[in-house]
Amino acid sequence: MHNKNDFTELPKGWIRTRLGDIIEKIALTGKKLKQSEYQKIGRLPVIDQSQIFIGGYTDKEELKVICDLPVIVFGDHTKVFKYVNFDFVAGADGVKTIKPLEIFYPKLFYYFVQVIQLPEKGYARHFQFLDKSFIKVPPLPEQHRIVAKIEELFTKLDAGIKALKKIKKQLKCYRQSVLKSAFEGKLTEEWREKHLPAQAGKDELEPTSLLLRDKTKDIYKTHRKNLPSVDDLQSNDLPANWSYATLPYLVTNEKYSIKRGPFGSSIKKEYFVSSGYKVYEQQNVIKNDFKLGKYYINEEKFQEMKAFEIKTGDILISCSGTIGRIVVVPESYKKGIINQALLKLTLDNNVIVTEFFVYLFRYFVKEKEFYANIKGVAIKNIASVKELKKILFKLPPFLEQQKIVEEIEHHFSIADEIEKVVVQNLKQSKQLRQSILKKAFKGKLVPQDSTDEPAEELLERIKAEKEKHKAKEELKRKTKIK
Repeated sequence: MHNKNDFTELPKGWIRTRLGDIIEKIALTGKKLKQSEYQKIGRLPVIDQSQIFIGGYTDKEELKVICDLPVIVFGDHTKVFKYVNFDFVAGADGVKTIKPLEIFYPKLFYYFVQVIQLPEKGYARHFQFLDKSFIKVPPLPEQHRIVAKIEELFTKLDAGIKALKKIKKQLKCYRQSVLKSAFEGKLTEEWREKHLPAQAGKDELEPTSLLLRDKTKDIYKTHRKNLPSVDDLQSNDLPANWSYATLPYLVTNEKYSIKRGPFGSSIKKEYFVSSGYKVYEQQNVIKNDFKLGKYYINEEKFQEMKAFEIKTGDILISCSGTIGRIVVVPESYKKGIINQALLKLTLDNNVIVTEFFVYLFRYFVKEKEFYANIKGVAIKNIASVKELKKILFKLPPFLEQQKIVEEIEHHFSIADEIEKVVVQNLKQSKQLRQSILKKAFKGKLVPQDSTDEPAEELLERIKAEKEKHKAKEELKRKTKIK
């Protein structure tokens, strides 16, 4: 309920009243809809209690809410209110509909109700709490002035928020354009021109093909199958001294340098223990947090599954559901293995810079050709390791890779600083919206007019009219009985 101090000094002409005394409780009629019954297109929008949003449509006219609009809709277990001025259908139990008496302009009532602090605990249903809460009621003309001012300020605020969100979206596009420029060779084009042997007078940018030829001799035998030759990896559409490369060229000469997580049958729940060697999951990669998770295996099982062990500097990629997320195993991590939803790569840092590969892969997953390597319908999965080994990655000379990482991080740092300001302003916008409502609730948003009919007189007049109407109805009833 409201703090007592909120009511110590009421503005002139305002009254304090229990919310339950000035609202009409409107029963929602008709059968409730299940989400499976929602349609994309239909006659009436559906309001669902989980988020108090229009979740779909129905063409069942008999399910329409019978009430005089507008009304305020909210959920018994949510803190979201919706001002509704159209016919709708209640999508589930828990959707509540209320409407203020004539003493309260519905739009202002909607704004004022949002100022009430709903409890985190203590009330099973928010409606019970609202019913017992107290609210301030200004004179009716002042209510209209307050709403006009709120909406004027909110319009300006919304325009600012829209602009900030546009900037945020543009920053996302900007980062992707930086990556595009980087991996097309444009970001380092001028730098490369100055460092090619013909200009620099020394072999600063050794062709990547030479590096790959040396690598061919060392590629582990399990990676050799269907391995393209270095000559087949050359292309005229690449910048000078660049080459294409497949994963076997990019990883170390170790048996398990490319390893998909074990099959589910290899690591059942019955193998898990309360502590020991950690089993890393999809969430560790998606959230880039190596502390998450509660699954462990013992020493014996760990030794059995050594092939799936991760080490500092390894690359982990999510391969199921939320696909294509990539992280580098940090120095501070708990020894363990990956589960079936992850792919582990141990890069050869004589061939490729780790940070370069991370940026390259993040760019790559945004490109359409990546999705040609994804299987599955309901849950998307990256294809087999065999298929992944066929993907062609662009590979510049090692020195240029370092320069590309440097340039990307420079551009991204600028974007990050701008985004920090945008996020802070969006946060302040949310606070400002609440500040405007609280100011309105205290009667400090618009000037008062001494000619306005006080809310107390209006309430008494409404009560008198209702009593008069009730008496007439009672007289009619008695006359009818006689």
